[in-house]
Amino acid sequence: MIVNSSVDQSELEKFDKISESWWDKNGEFKILHQINPIRLQFIKDKISLHWKIQGQQFTDLSILDVGCGGGLVTVPMHKLGANVTGLDASNNNIKVARSYAEKHNLSIDYLHCTIEELAAQDLQYDVLLCLELVEHVANINYFIKSLASLLKPNGMLILSTLNRTIKSYLLGIIVAEYLLGWVPKGTHDYSKFLKPSELYHLLYNHQMCLKELKGLTFNPSSGLWSLSDDINVNYFAYATKNNY
Repeated sequence: MIVNSSVDQSELEKFDKISESWWDKNGEFKILHQINPIRLQFIKDKISLHWKIQGQQFTDLSILDVGCGGGLVTVPMHKLGANVTGLDASNNNIKVARSYAEKHNLSIDYLHCTIEELAAQDLQYDVLLCLELVEHVANINYFIKSLASLLKPNGMLILSTLNRTIKSYLLGIIVAEYLLGWVPKGTHDYSKFLKPSELYHLLYNHQMCLKELKGLTFNPSSGLWSLSDDINVNYFAYATKNNY
């Protein structure tokens, strides 16, 4: 691992311990399985819009999923025809992702390295995905800088994270971790939650432009998740890289 790294070792150890649960829909990552259809639909819609693609067949597009975990997003994106690479700093996560891909005969390239190590190789991609990750990194500015370097001019980024509000603290930590047990206790550090205004400036400082924000909300009555205009807890961001 290179010296200048945005990896938070304590966060890495958390996910190493539960990596075997990635494909268990009732396991530690059950909440990600529940929201995955919504995440994928947002991703597909924005890719289709950005690249003017009809039919959501992404042949010839290069996609990098940063913090890919066990492959919950890389697998469906690969099935849509994209050339997909999954990156994760956790070797355990990559082992799980590779095992799943091999078992299902999927040609997905999985890399065990940091984003900084990959950025040092001067590689660039059409689409970057960074889902539920930035709230776990050690140096957000350095991380966003590395993201930008991996994105082609006119390329696009889709990022999802938690807003830093009282509402997100109550729902994202107190309710999700301690009352309902949706995610393991200690999963989130409120101080690392990112306000959209902060994300806007981080992207701008690294030649990226924030195009759209969309909230992800849970309806306790129906038990369903949906996209909304409420970005006070979870939100998606769609950004593009300037062409210079």
